[in-house]
Amino acid sequence: MLRYAVKRLGSLLASLVVASLVIFACIEVVPGDPASFMLGINAQPDTVAALREELGLNRAPHERYIAWVSGLVTGDFGTSYTYRSPVSEIVVERLAISLPLAIYALSLTILVAFPVGILAATRRGSLTDISVMATTQLGVAIPNFWFALLMVLVFAVNLRWFSAGGFPGWDEGVPAAVKALTLPAIALALPQASILARVMRSSLLDTLSEDYIRTARAKGLTARQA
Repeated sequence: MLRYAVKRLGSLLASLVVASLVIFACIEVVPGDPASFMLGINAQPDTVAALREELGLNRAPHERYIAWVSGLVTGDFGTSYTYRSPVSEIVVERLAISLPLAIYALSLTILVAFPVGILAATRRGSLTDISVMATTQLGVAIPNFWFALLMVLVFAVNLRWFSAGGFPGWDEGVPAAVKALTLPAIALALPQASILARVMRSSLLDTLSEDYIRTARAKGLTARQA
């Protein structure tokens, strides 16, 4: 068990190293100078040179890679060239919306997928099962962005039940914030709920065909009891 855990940990570390090298290499080959981008096209050469020195862009690539990885390990993600502020602050600021949205979408996925998958499995071959499979197949096939645009058109533009865009902030109250996250959460949950419902149905059908289930049914237990 210990050997397996060490092996998996080694594989994880190797994957992280390879991923970091690929990301760093991709950033290196992108044309353009971050210092010139931050200062604008009218910046003086000496100002650009000073900023490059401040950002460490004049150092060798391997030195910048080591500094970058060291910062990641210690929680220092550097400064955003676009927003000109610490990346960690930007991430924390975005998490205030992204994390609740992810939890909301995950909750909707579970609340929909589990009952639907169980219903389809317990009524295999029926009209309910066929309808569920057709609906979930449609949910998997529809792109998230198209479904999101459709919901905005119907529920925000036409019915005016929701706002077409923007987030009011948590200062406006939890109900207003949750309402603003509802349409995005549904758009994110649709394909995941469809996939999970199909997986749940397949897994439950495999379980219902096991020998111990058939034995229990043969002894007089109902499907619910078995």
